[in-house]
Amino acid sequence: MTIEPMEAMNTVYDVVIIGAGPGGATAALYTARAGLSTLMIHRGPGTGSGALADRIANYPGVLGEISGQELTERMVAQATSFGARLVQDVVGMVDLHKTPKSVSGNQGYYQGRAIIIATGAMGRGTPLPGEEALVGRGVSYCATCDGAFFRDQPVAVAGNNHEAVEEALFLTRFASQVHLLSQTASLNVPTALADEVLRHEKIAYHGGARVLAVLGEDAVTGLRIREGGAESELAVQGAFIYLQGRQPITGFLQGELERCEGGCLQVDTMMQTSVPGVFAVGDVLCNHLKQVVVAAADGAIAASGVERYLSGRDTIRPDWH
Repeated sequence: MTIEPMEAMNTVYDVVIIGAGPGGATAALYTARAGLSTLMIHRGPGTGSGALADRIANYPGVLGEISGQELTERMVAQATSFGARLVQDVVGMVDLHKTPKSVSGNQGYYQGRAIIIATGAMGRGTPLPGEEALVGRGVSYCATCDGAFFRDQPVAVAGNNHEAVEEALFLTRFASQVHLLSQTASLNVPTALADEVLRHEKIAYHGGARVLAVLGEDAVTGLRIREGGAESELAVQGAFIYLQGRQPITGFLQGELERCEGGCLQVDTMMQTSVPGVFAVGDVLCNHLKQVVVAAADGAIAASGVERYLSGRDTIRPDWH
């Protein structure tokens, strides 16, 4: 059930979950089903790396292909069907050491006895020169959101990971040509997917190409790249950026939790962080396989950890029903 921020502020929830992707939604499903009052805070429809996937064909129990957004929406709907509440807001600050713990958003102030962080890893370090100034004017991080704006125009996709490759394939539906710029000589994806890209008549593959800058004043006109030791300008109207080195979205934590090298959060076997009652799941974790099913599994484990924490038990209560 989606509620307004003002309504959400009037309750101290058993658990507040920051993020409503596969990890957060699964955690909400389990906590709500366990009878815990649950609030999910999400940034908006279609946000998060799970929702941006054009096609998912390997999620257990789902035959055929499904979009990441549809799968995520199903998970959220299932969680709300058990009583979880959903509010749209952007979290800017937390206080994890007070009782109850508090979460401050742009529109409201939320309280929970326990917190689950499921914000994912869409962030990066230093942006490319020209990138930030042209966001929304040719620079995008979501082909499924913005691809239709580049019908019959040349675009570039920067990245060598699964997300970049899937987005490049999606863009072939609209763009006249898609330049796939991989910072490594080969793509970091399964062989079958790499072969599909290399065979596609609309995709021009640039292996070992490094993007140096985004060009343009009022709109993207091209990219400056280094390829084969030489610099050149690539004329495109759209730049979709999925570069490696993605950082967990944890800036709102302001250093309250212990991190591992790389900026991701450190958790125990029950997904609990360095602060009791605060849990983390999905792509905010280190050494984490970036798959929807893994994030969902994290969510289920964290939910069990929350239930144990709130009840004061040392062991998990089994639920085989």
